[in-house]
Amino acid sequence: MFSGIVEECAVVTAIEHDKENVHFILTCSFVHELQIDQSIAHNGVCLTVVKKTETSYTVTAIQETLLKSNLGTLTVGSKVNVERSMSMNGRLDGHIVQGHVDQTAICTKIQEAEGSWYYTFEYEPLQQDYITVEKGSITVNGVSLTVVNSQPKSFQVAIIPYTYHHTNFHTFIVGSIVNIEFDILGKYIAKYLHNMGIVQK
Repeated sequence: MFSGIVEECAVVTAIEHDKENVHFILTCSFVHELQIDQSIAHNGVCLTVVKKTETSYTVTAIQETLLKSNLGTLTVGSKVNVERSMSMNGRLDGHIVQGHVDQTAICTKIQEAEGSWYYTFEYEPLQQDYITVEKGSITVNGVSLTVVNSQPKSFQVAIIPYTYHHTNFHTFIVGSIVNIEFDILGKYIAKYLHNMGIVQK
């Protein structure tokens, strides 16, 4: 379980292919604190540490993960938003994030607004349950954000300078593919309404 508060950007130092699996070797400032079997969100995708050295650690993505996320687009040198799992005795500064990416979206517009930035993302819903609501929560590349201008197949988020520089948002251009995880509470409610016949599928 995560909160969507990115700790920093890890850097991909190597990529190894093993049949349909891909091993990503990354480096970050807290490598020395990591343990084998520890869960870390990478661009919002929960992956397990399978190997580590003094300067790097390795996680493995299976084919299903590569199909549902943007991890398959990573190259050596890519910056990846990373967050270790949430401590249950800490404050929940973002929102409840599972680290289970629902699908990808594409950045269609970036607008600077006197010190902040508005990003527009479009997506093709894979399920009717996957929606956003105005002022609701959305996770983009592992970052907990508030939805503005919610539309049936698109939404905007506003990014402050700290988030812009502290995450990989500063690397986005129009056409960038990002991972999105919809709010789990909203998905459960939508599913319940569908099952009750209150919302037509």
